[in-house]
Amino acid sequence: MVRLTRIYTRGGDKGQTSLVDGKRVPKHGPRVAAYGAVDEANAVIGLARLQAADATDRMLGRIQNDLFDVGADLATPHTGRKAKGALRIVAAQTARLEREIDALNAELQPLQSFVLPGGTPLAAALHLARTAIRRAERAVAALAAKERVNPEALKYLNRLSDHLFVLARHANRKGRADVLWKPGANS
Repeated sequence: MVRLTRIYTRGGDKGQTSLVDGKRVPKHGPRVAAYGAVDEANAVIGLARLQAADATDRMLGRIQNDLFDVGADLATPHTGRKAKGALRIVAAQTARLEREIDALNAELQPLQSFVLPGGTPLAAALHLARTAIRRAERAVAALAAKERVNPEALKYLNRLSDHLFVLARHANRKGRADVLWKPGANS
């Protein structure tokens, strides 16, 4: 477990931060950008939870915990100190998302058009969370092009954006309140 007795350290005052293994890196580096984007997406999910209840809230709570796991995974390079035994996202976490997607999607009508972000307050918040996850996914993919990254972390984020899309449709009264795109409607 993590124990924080002091919140500020002054260690980042000059634009650097420490990874889990103690290595100092620039705050603008791709690894920090990747786990920072995951952290931002997690905060957006926290806002969505203000509108959620019951099973949806529990689902989003599990996802928030998983996103901290993703952040820890990304903050721990695969080489160097602390790499062995590091917390990593595992296939079972992605598989859980897939099961939840399948269960939620089974209750929805097939789409006839693309869905515009909106509908109910919860659905709108989930769409915002989905786009934040997509940004995090792009940041992790950019990091993976330069450094070794756990491929399961990238899979998890990819699946999570799908999950949030389906959950948003479910929050739109099982798709009945979806706002559909009407191509060229305002031409």
